Amino acid sequence: MIAQHRLLSAAIVTALAAPPALAQTASPPTPTATVLDTVIVTGTRVAGRTVAESSSPIDIITGEALQATGSTELATALARAIPSLNFPRAAINDGTDAMRPAQLRGLAPDHTLVLVNGKRYHPGALVNVNGSQGRSSSPVDLNSIPVAAIERVEVLRDGASAQYGSDAIAGVVNIVLKGSDSGGSLSAGYGQFSAGDGGQYQVMGDAGFKLGGAGKLHLAAQTGHQDQTDRARPYTGAPSSTSPPLGEVVQRLGDPEIDNHSVAYNGEIEAEDYLRFYSFGLYTERETLSNGFFRPAGDSRNIPAIYPDGFLPQIFNTSDDISLTAGLRATTAGETDVDFSYTYGANELAFDIRNTLNRSLGPTSPTQFYAGSLELKQHVLNLDFNKRLEWGLAYPVTLSYGVEWRGEEFTIGPGEEGSYINGGVLLPNGTPAASGAQVFPGFRPSDSGSFDRHSLSYYIGLEGDLTEKLSLGIAARYEDYSDFGSEATGKVSGRYAFSDAVALRATASTGFHAPSLQQQYYQTTSTNFIGGLPYDLVTFRVTNPAGIALGAEPLKAETSDNLTLGLVLTPLQDLYVTIDAYHIEVKDRITLSENLTSTAVRTWLNTNGFPDVAGGRYFTNALDTTTRGVDVVGTYSWQLDASALDFTLGYNYTKTEIDRVAPNPPALTAIDPTALRFGRVELGRFEVGYPRDKFLLSGAWENDHWRLSATTSRYGEFTIRNASPALDQTFDPKWLLDLAATFKVDRWEFTAGGDNVLDEYPDENIYATSTSGQLPYPTQNPFGFNGAYLYLRANYRW
Repeated sequence: MIAQHRLLSAAIVTALAAPPALAQTASPPTPTATVLDTVIVTGTRVAGRTVAESSSPIDIITGEALQATGSTELATALARAIPSLNFPRAAINDGTDAMRPAQLRGLAPDHTLVLVNGKRYHPGALVNVNGSQGRSSSPVDLNSIPVAAIERVEVLRDGASAQYGSDAIAGVVNIVLKGSDSGGSLSAGYGQFSAGDGGQYQVMGDAGFKLGGAGKLHLAAQTGHQDQTDRARPYTGAPSSTSPPLGEVVQRLGDPEIDNHSVAYNGEIEAEDYLRFYSFGLYTERETLSNGFFRPAGDSRNIPAIYPDGFLPQIFNTSDDISLTAGLRATTAGETDVDFSYTYGANELAFDIRNTLNRSLGPTSPTQFYAGSLELKQHVLNLDFNKRLEWGLAYPVTLSYGVEWRGEEFTIGPGEEGSYINGGVLLPNGTPAASGAQVFPGFRPSDSGSFDRHSLSYYIGLEGDLTEKLSLGIAARYEDYSDFGSEATGKVSGRYAFSDAVALRATASTGFHAPSLQQQYYQTTSTNFIGGLPYDLVTFRVTNPAGIALGAEPLKAETSDNLTLGLVLTPLQDLYVTIDAYHIEVKDRITLSENLTSTAVRTWLNTNGFPDVAGGRYFTNALDTTTRGVDVVGTYSWQLDASALDFTLGYNYTKTEIDRVAPNPPALTAIDPTALRFGRVELGRFEVGYPRDKFLLSGAWENDHWRLSATTSRYGEFTIRNASPALDQTFDPKWLLDLAATFKVDRWEFTAGGDNVLDEYPDENIYATSTSGQLPYPTQNPFGFNGAYLYLRANYRW
């Protein structure tokens, strides 16, 4: 009978269960009871609220689970744990190679708010303007947060702008840092792809210390290196003096070379039993070497005296992230909890262009240029209050309210003169040469500048258990920005437990994403020669007069309406299943237009005060979308006599539809009635450019000395649209298998593992979109295109 019960339980979990963020790891999931009993701090201000009691879907990923994967990147590890998270591996995309964006529930990368210990983390300085998923967004760089410092990650899959402010349309990722006053670990690992490249090593460690009798400090550090991968193939097109050499691999397609170094601390001192001071901080420096497109020997952009065989230009990015928080928590005589804090965050991304030249400088051109930098600074002051109210109900009600001030500054630093000027040297045929460094012309002084804003917000919330079965919550927030205006948001949530085995939960909320300073003020200029005359093609900031003439307008906030409905099931002991459906409408989504460079546009600009401008593109509130989907989440744990067997399984289905494309503004229509601001390529990224669904299933067995795990993942189909519909391509679903074995002795653990051990690759690009056979794989693929990855790791804990 017991055996039959276990077999039935296993069958049910295979049919229904899904991973609450412990799936797709190389170590076994934390036992279900531990996950359900975990006290959460995200999406609620009620003290002691657990995962099982949450009115919103929330996942818990432990630091051990993150470190147990073969990946050295936080975003990659999260994507392997959360079915609704997409993290494609962009390639040949300029700065996006160095700062890749992640998507939650198919929405924009900057629709997910990132917190560290509950405090807003700064976004990256980069705005994605090239042809990748997440184009037009300016999100947080998740990989700037070191895995070595993480205690756990709480992922709230629900709109939460009313609780946390701008950006929380798709959800919230809260990184909780290690904070114990004792213990620690050291870990070292090495891995390589089965193709023989992409070698990676990483060393990390952390340790906790007591500070006197009433304080503690936890330190963490990690360093690592990743060699580049390359899956490019030889050129197979028609031979010519301006084409790559036949039979040789001169292009590069793959992950960049990366050096990464991080340190972190988290500490607090208890001054009195009612007062404690706390502080935490992170610093990461990452150097990334990526590449552009090969310039053949006979290409007009090359100087054979410098590169007789042609050249592959490279972009060397240095990204520096710093985040520091200091604050105090106190309890007043009236039993009100007070939290006052200041957070400073900054990201600087510098561009050095290597193995390149400025064709217009002739044979004396340097082969390396400093092309400028982008920097984003953020200052946040928070004053939060929490008070438990006794209203004669079954349990106290929690009242929360507070105020937040945020100041931001975005700076574009110019490159050296040679990175952008035209030196006047003509091509052999007597026509002018292109200006600036090949692959990435530097930022000009006219593009550079510093831009700032500030905002002030107020929030209030009420949440509690009205009865033993019913819990309700309500929240409201008002934010006022110095640049675009104000927004008010609200949220209501509820959970009703029909029994210990069945509960229903639901939320309804409004949300918004404030237009970032990067989206408003990013500008870059390149020079093209038309009929022998130089013209500027510009990515216009929205205040640029030429851009305004083409219809650019001040950006306004993206707004959303979110609905979720979920079912929480615990039909058997140690079996936990949740099913959550969601409906998210986003209005006035910000996106980057097509290049507006028709003859009509150029002629009008040249005769109306902009003689040197041929056209360009700009950010605008252009789209309304509706996203619908479902998440299934659950775990099952089978306790044996001297071991444990755990299963996790997860599924996500997401579909986004474009409801409205804004018509061309009257100013643009008057200039060129046929102008196309948004083509099918860009619209396709919103609707079909990410996997329609994703499935994860893992099992792990563990005893005193061994831990064995296996995870299978299915990534659903996605489509890449082209300007010509005949070149559209839909890529089939793919199954991946990860395996790992760990031997434990005393305080040591030794792991051998493999990700994608069956060496699965995505479908190949059709020849017409493969750059004459050189680029065989799509860079929007959700699991990359590197093949199998094998690794070894040793870990010591005390």
